[in-house]
Amino acid sequence: MDNIHISVRSLVEYIYRSGSIESGFRTSASLTEGTKAHQKVQQTYNDQDQREVYVSAQVEHQGLLFVIDGRCDGLLTLVEGLTIDEIKSTSSDIALIERDSYPVHWAQARCYAYMIAKDRNLDKMRIQLTYMQVDTEETKRYVEELSFSDLERFVYEAVAGYFPYAQARKEHEERRNRSIRELPFPFAAYRQGQRKLAGAVYKTIEGGHSLFAKAPTGIGKTMSTLFPSIKAIGEGLLQRIFYLTAKTITRTAAEDALAILQGNGLHLQSVTITAKDKVCFQEEVRCTKEHCEFADGYYDRINEAVLDLLRSETAMTRTVIESYAQKHRVCPFEFSLDVAYAADAVICDYNYIFDPRVNLKRLFEEQKRQTVLLVDEAHNLVDRAREMYSAALNKSDYLALQRDFKGLRPELHEAAKAVNQHLLSVRKQIGEQGLHIGNELPEELIARLEVFIAQAERELVMARSGEESPSGTLLLDAYFGAQHVVRIAKLYDERYVTFTACDKSEVTVKLFCLDPSHLLRQMGKGYRSQVFFSATLTPLSYFMDMLGATEDDYSIAVPSPFSSEQLEVFVQPISTRYQDRERSRMPIARSLLELVSGRETGNYLVFFPSYAYMSSVYEAFTDLLSESGEGVRNMQLLVQQAQMTEEERERYLDAYQANQGQTLMGFAVMGGIFSEGIDLVGDRLTGVAVIGVGLPQLGPERNIVRTYMERAGKNGYDYAYVFPGMNKVQQAGGRLIRSETDRGVLLLIDDRYLQPQYQRLLPEEWRHYKVITRG
Repeated sequence: MDNIHISVRSLVEYIYRSGSIESGFRTSASLTEGTKAHQKVQQTYNDQDQREVYVSAQVEHQGLLFVIDGRCDGLLTLVEGLTIDEIKSTSSDIALIERDSYPVHWAQARCYAYMIAKDRNLDKMRIQLTYMQVDTEETKRYVEELSFSDLERFVYEAVAGYFPYAQARKEHEERRNRSIRELPFPFAAYRQGQRKLAGAVYKTIEGGHSLFAKAPTGIGKTMSTLFPSIKAIGEGLLQRIFYLTAKTITRTAAEDALAILQGNGLHLQSVTITAKDKVCFQEEVRCTKEHCEFADGYYDRINEAVLDLLRSETAMTRTVIESYAQKHRVCPFEFSLDVAYAADAVICDYNYIFDPRVNLKRLFEEQKRQTVLLVDEAHNLVDRAREMYSAALNKSDYLALQRDFKGLRPELHEAAKAVNQHLLSVRKQIGEQGLHIGNELPEELIARLEVFIAQAERELVMARSGEESPSGTLLLDAYFGAQHVVRIAKLYDERYVTFTACDKSEVTVKLFCLDPSHLLRQMGKGYRSQVFFSATLTPLSYFMDMLGATEDDYSIAVPSPFSSEQLEVFVQPISTRYQDRERSRMPIARSLLELVSGRETGNYLVFFPSYAYMSSVYEAFTDLLSESGEGVRNMQLLVQQAQMTEEERERYLDAYQANQGQTLMGFAVMGGIFSEGIDLVGDRLTGVAVIGVGLPQLGPERNIVRTYMERAGKNGYDYAYVFPGMNKVQQAGGRLIRSETDRGVLLLIDDRYLQPQYQRLLPEEWRHYKVITRG
């Protein structure tokens, strides 16, 4: 008989969860508050009472054996009889909670009661729901007593309700595993280096380790990581794959690879999670039943929607999710999250796993042990992680809230005022144009923010129930921001500094994460394996250090399959340092004109370290064009803008077509949307020029990182500036050679390319360069 393992909570939430998506915040979502409430209630127990009791039971239904388990909060030995105690915390008004407000809570407790009664041969059980208000610690209790036969009937009905979903998943898994066993590698042969990477990925999963892989563009990294991971599912090593990316365009690559495998017989369900603001059907993202028909009654329709989707589709891309969301009138974003818990492969942004604000919290430890994380373009994760584990707030927001709620909500007014007053005193200490960097957590500010969060929650609950809030979205944004600061404060240690900047009346306080490696390691704990891969993990030791590698983890560097004959590399030693940029703009413009005028028509991309520098050189270049011959003067120019819509990006890239009969030159920014993850194969791209060595702009935050790394015994300047900068250079230059047949010219403009410190970071195939001495 096939076993279905499921937790009590998952079972009852599937059957009894109902109603609407109530708001953009969750009033009792704080795990810390919930834990404190549980502990305070449990402290009132007698000596003979038990806490956190593990319970389990097996229920057979139509050929499936359901193995159900969980942990009940309390098992009380009372005069009235043995009693299950289920504790729930709330930050809203406890008076609003009635006996039958939350059927799912009763369902959870009844399951626990059934398991205890069955285990101890009891003919009846008492059940108690205990609610605690986290601020006032006021409690409210409801009690019922049920016979064993009633409890048994209840649990069997719940299992019967879950059965159609379980049966569909079991049938799918059997078909999936059969298809994986028969699945061939989808191409006639492995590319050079591809088999080596795929083998390393499989061995990593088999051994339960992490892998850091530097693998060049063009060998098929996406297929090299997905194919062995899917084979591991077929061998029973895994149940789920998370393919994590930083950009939409790399998500498309994963979808395309899975489509190729499905075309070769694979039956596997994948879902792509798209950001809420991109898939929301409404003009304004307001997740309440009053403002959104797709939030209203969401939980009454979601089970049918998920089952319909899973029975009908395998590749659940954004368009498929949106189609079924419209059909069943459910929120497309929440729909994709619910489907993610059932899918075999999930394609999503890094933050769904690594960000403490938005990670998929319902992924239990047992599921993690059967999951691999494939982290694409992993070089991006270092800065993204610093951002995830840092938090900031501005004084102006609290001053505005203090004014908005004056005379309307005294307690919220005072809470916002307390934060504003604290930041006002900070400004007096360090001056109106001051900057202060400290190693201590601002405890007083955190305490005031906690009070503000409690008052803001009450206001948001009232706004949800129909009362108009005077601050609009400002309060909700400040609430989220304050919550994030308090959450990050709990992570604060020697890897953090408190960064306070004053600019006239504005004060910004930032809890700044200097080294995210420890937190990345913590967030990745429990997963069977993690594979970090990129063409530009150079130097590998730096990325392993910053991404949280341990001594047991593996690394691999796959050599480029391309020959040096495919790429013609030139270095022109012109200083592009900030103080030299004005005098360098015309020599660089001249070099770019010589690059294109000495060759047949083609398509070029030129990358700059900043928008300002790009604009300056572009202006000089157009001046030269107007003075040049007719053939070059008619060339087409494109310029990347700071804010481009998806349609504008697509038009920019669509202009790069082969054999257009004229020269095209696109001006773009290093580290931007066109410098990585795009494929302009063959004659769509003839040449690339990279201006500068990509160093991040000098600033206090980078300098703090530099100092911290130096104290840790590392080369601080390399860690803060050189390695991140040269990574951008490699990404930009890597747009050029994407296949065995591609050919092109690469021009590197900066005198530092001739220095050993920078030369050693160039890819091997770039080191056969010629130096241009004119300019």
